[in-house]
Amino acid sequence: FLVEILPGTGPISKRPYKMPANDLEEIKKQIKELLDKGYIRPSSSPWGSPVLLVEKKDGSLRMVVD
Repeated sequence: FLVEILPGTGPISKRPYKMPANDLEEIKKQIKELLDKGYIRPSSSPWGSPVLLVEKKDGSLRMVVD
């Protein structure tokens, strides 16, 4: 899909949130899985948003974008 940006709008990139090492490893694992399945692809865009983990009812972790 395509997100239309107003003319003159500059890129916004938020700094990643600080997180424990085990959360960072879980995020890397989930990103690798999404890449392997072809759901996402590498990007070099100047736009960026931080990610974090949210615990699901079953105790597993869901990666979300803020």
